[in-house]
Parts: sequence; C-alpha cells; structure tokens
Amino acid sequence: MSMDAPAKINFFKGHPSNRLLPNNEIIKATTELLTPQERPYDTQTENRHPLTYGSDEGALWVRNKICKFNNIIFNSNSNPDYLNLTSGASYGILNLLLQTTLAHTNYTRQAFIISPTYFLINDCFIDAGFGNGKLTAIDELPQQNSIDFETLQKKLTYFESLQNCPNDKDCVVNKERILGKKIYKYVMYCVPTFANPSGMTFSQETKVKLIELARKYDMLIICDDVYDILHYDSEINIPKRLVHLDRETNLDPKSYGNTISNATFSKIIAPGLRFGYQESINENLVRQLSKGGANISGGTPSQLNSMIVGTLLQNGDAINIINNLKSVYSNRAMTLSNAIKLYLPKDTIFDTMKGGYFTWVTLPNGYNAKQIEQMLKEKYQVIMANGSNFEVIGDTRDWGTRSVRLSISFLEEDDIEEGIKLWGKICQEYAVEHGLTL
Repeated sequence: MSMDAPAKINFFKGHPSNRLLPNNEIIKATTELLTPQERPYDTQTENRHPLTYGSDEGALWVRNKICKFNNIIFNSNSNPDYLNLTSGASYGILNLLLQTTLAHTNYTRQAFIISPTYFLINDCFIDAGFGNGKLTAIDELPQQNSIDFETLQKKLTYFESLQNCPNDKDCVVNKERILGKKIYKYVMYCVPTFANPSGMTFSQETKVKLIELARKYDMLIICDDVYDILHYDSEINIPKRLVHLDRETNLDPKSYGNTISNATFSKIIAPGLRFGYQESINENLVRQLSKGGANISGGTPSQLNSMIVGTLLQNGDAINIINNLKSVYSNRAMTLSNAIKLYLPKDTIFDTMKGGYFTWVTLPNGYNAKQIEQMLKEKYQVIMANGSNFEVIGDTRDWGTRSVRLSISFLEEDDIEEGIKLWGKICQEYAVEHGLTL
C-alpha cells in the first residue's frame, strides 16, 4: 500500500504536516542569502556563489556551520574536513554504496540490514548490485536496545569461509587519478537512534560492539542519523553517533574508518530542501565520496539549498524550527500513547516514544494485523503501515502478521486519537468474531 493512498486519517506518511513547514523562515533565509549583489565568499574556490556550481565537498562555510551545530548538540569534535554535503539521506546512501562497495564482483561479500527496516532502503541496495541473496536481515532486540549479534557473528564467519571472493577492485579505480578507493568487504545499514520503523535506540554498548566487529571484518556501518536530534526530553543529552565513537577510538590517520553518519535536514527543517551531509572519522572517506563522477562533474548536488540551510543555522532560525517540531511531536506522541492504552487490546505491545517520528505496535496473539488494517481502511478510511512493508527482501520475518508502524509526524492530535479509537473498534469486532479475549 502506498503511503500517499487517499485516506481520511493516514498513519503511514513519514513527513511533517504542511503547517510545520517553515515557509517564512526559508523565505527570510533565501532573501538574506541572495539579496546582496556580492558575498565575501562568492569567488572562493571552496565556497563559490550560491547559484553557480559548488565545490566537490560542498561550501566550506556551510560545513563549518553544521560542525558548530553538531558539536554543541552531541558534544563531539566534528571538523568541516570530515564532512561531504549531499542532496539528502536517500541519495547519500546510494552514493555511499556506489563509492564504497563492489557487490556485483563479490568483492563486497554481503550487506546486513537491521530488521525491521526502513521500507524503501531495499531498492537502494538492489540498485547498487545487492540482489540474489546479497541482503541479510539482522534482528533488533528491543528489550536490550541491541541487535542479534549472535546471528551477525555466525553470518560473518560463514562469509569469511568462502574461497571465491576476489580482491581485485581495479574496475572502480580511475588510474588517471591519484586518489585510490576504499572498498569494504561488508556493509551494514541501520538507524541507530529512534529507528524507522521501530523507534528503538541502540545502547552505547551496542554501538561500541558494532564498531569492534566492523573493524575486525572490514565492514562499513551506514548510519541513517536522521531522527536523533528530535529528542523530546531537553534534559537528556543526545547520545553520540557511531561516527563520534569510531573517531574517538581510531587514532590511525590513514584509516578510512568503519562508520559513516548519513544525515539530512529533511526531518528537522523541511524535506523539500533535499539537503544533507555525510560525516566520517577524518577526511579520507568523505574525500572519496566527494570525488565521485557526479560530484566532480556538477559539484556538490545542493549548492543553493545547502546555503539556505547554512543561513538558517547562522541566523538562529534552524534551532527555533527544531524546537518547535520537538514540542509538537512530543505532544502528539503523548496523545498516541494515551490512545493506545485506552482503545487497543490490553496486551498490545508498544514503547512510549522518546523522539523521532515512529513507534512500532504489536497486537496480542490471535489478532491478525494485516486483516485488521484492511478492515480499518475499508470501513473508516484509516491507513496504517503494516509490518510487512519493513522486511529485508529475501530474508523476511513475517512482521506483518501482528505489527504495524505508526507515524506522528503528519497527523494532528485529534486525528491521532480518532484513528487509534477506530482501530480499537475494529480490533473489538475482530476479537468478537474470532473468540479472542478483549
């Protein structure tokens, strides 16, 4: 089912409601940026005019603003040389896979995807050559804020035992250029904080253990760090990203690291800007990413929009936008939590949201979430994202039988409560029809 299917109430959509889009702030920032006939950096190679081709890495002054912002939030030591600007997280992922993996030659032996997973990520991996059994699901362990390390270790041991894995990567190295390429044997995709779809957050112990495994087996961990800033409790420090932990414990200047933070401003300012960034432990990997064919041909892919966001960071409006989103989403999350407790079967499993967009709800044994979802859509025009949407292709877990993902980013509080109330009514009808305990 499409998240854009016509509906009275749509819990599938994972983007802000229109009233939350910062029209006035973006108009203000664009005016500040483009009104002057000249800016101090217009002729600087590392910055350039907002309306011309950008530098390969992206404007230095924008990277500086992002680092200053991140260093305050995460208490990290980000450096502009460690950043590569992108046109958002999705294009960032594909560029990462094209630049750092070789699935079609089997140099990169396998991709591991934390499951349940973001429902459109499979296509990025398939576009990069990870088809025909090249995707392995690794389950979340939500009660432990961790993942199934036992299965991951077994799979890594198995793939290491294979003898038909080539070491040749000449097919992706332009010998006319001095810069070589780092290609990884394995790659992992995860959303470490307020995950899509589950809302789970990795513990620091889990992050450290993942980094240790990645170093041992030459694996790149791609972290979709897109929701972590949307932490509802301002009194709690936002946990460090994997890339920060990787940097703190890797002192080899020649290393390319084993983590990459794939971040975006889509979730915290506006998705239509199509602007994000990638952060590594040092300049080595992001320099490789910025020197891909598309970048050296056209420059950074979001030159104008990157500078609009840079201006929002500079004039203070970005933090105001983010704080407003956190306040709105926190209230919506509380409404959702109260409604689930009030209207759904008593043994329904869910976690109270602490940040981000999503929560994962599992109905009690005997309830068929997929059938109930269809009944809800047909009778009340309420759409939900069934768990079957969040499988890893070729390594499924049957998430759709009892589970659904709910999003609070698009719906107002009244619609959230009404939608859950109607879902509860359908659950009651289903329970009566199938002789289940209410």
